Amino acid sequence: MNSNRLLQYVSGYVDIKIEGYYIERFINICTTRQILLWNLKREDSITLHASVEVKNFKALRDICKRTKCKLKIEGKNGLPFTIKKYKKRKVFIVLLLIIIIAIIALSNFVWNIEVTGTATINPQEILSLAESEGLAIGKLKTGIDTKEVINKIRLERDDVAWVGINIEGTNAVIEIVEADKKPDIVKEDEYCNIVADRDALITKVSAQNGTPLVKAGDVVTKGDIIIEGKMEGKYTEPQYVHAQGEIQAKVWYTNTQKIYLKETQKQETGNQETKYSVKINNFQINLHKSVPNFEKYDTIETYKKLKLFSNFYLPIGIMEYTYKEYEEIVVIHSIEEAKQIGEDRAAEELKDEIEGKEILDKQVKVKSEADYIEVEVTYEVEENIGIEEKIVF
Repeated sequence: MNSNRLLQYVSGYVDIKIEGYYIERFINICTTRQILLWNLKREDSITLHASVEVKNFKALRDICKRTKCKLKIEGKNGLPFTIKKYKKRKVFIVLLLIIIIAIIALSNFVWNIEVTGTATINPQEILSLAESEGLAIGKLKTGIDTKEVINKIRLERDDVAWVGINIEGTNAVIEIVEADKKPDIVKEDEYCNIVADRDALITKVSAQNGTPLVKAGDVVTKGDIIIEGKMEGKYTEPQYVHAQGEIQAKVWYTNTQKIYLKETQKQETGNQETKYSVKINNFQINLHKSVPNFEKYDTIETYKKLKLFSNFYLPIGIMEYTYKEYEEIVVIHSIEEAKQIGEDRAAEELKDEIEGKEILDKQVKVKSEADYIEVEVTYEVEENIGIEEKIVF
């Protein structure tokens, strides 16, 4: 609920129904006289539902007469009607007034900040930059310069392409569009070599432009020139060119895992306890005194900030602590079991690096010790290892 809606609630408003053939004229006259109508909904061509402040209701009667429309009250809303309903309950009215005043006062501050659109960027880093420029929880909205915050983030972060800040109610949303991280591209009219981007064994060199410096069977290390951006003629001076070509090579990806033959593992018992705390801004009130009745347990913390409406957060939140009991069990692995566990863990670690590449071979080496084994998994894959590197004179 924004400040206008709050004021409308405080002053009181009615839901009305207008019937007639000149509804468009009725709306135009209201607009001319600066009478605000909201929640407009057409039932049919001659029926309109809307809401209007009590102070403007009397003026609508005159407009209805001029436009030959019928006016009917469908509902009464707001503080004046609530007070009238509970006028004998003075304590209730006083408390209600205090709550209304508190809500209006709180609506002038930011009590929640969200960061959206981040995939690789840590949202906390964006929040820290925003806070350094005045966008922080508990800050007065009128004292926040969103342009300065946006400029700060864009200047400090090369990985941010666009920033937008939207403050509604007591909620501030920082929208981020991440910049695509593209490799440096060498223009076609610039001279360049093709170099190895990793250690490898060359299997095929196909040069469309430039001079190959390696052949199938050669071993190269990262940074070695494979196709030189220079061509020498028999009777002409050397000429620099934009090297082009494809280099296929065997590449190895290795991961080592240490697996203990005797492992202590956690096993949940299914027993759990939940406790709560109230957090008012940075001040916390524990609603529980005792510690969990478990000897061994994991703690899961969940924080939920309270809000009255979709974008009206309060400086109050509930911290939920879930304590899950577990027991420690000793698991004895055989050599074969430990080897398989090591292979599975290594494969998971290397998954992103080898995904989508042609696997030529897989080698597993096992080194046994007294109480553990080391499992080394190596994938041999074939891939294109050539990248362009600009020639600097």
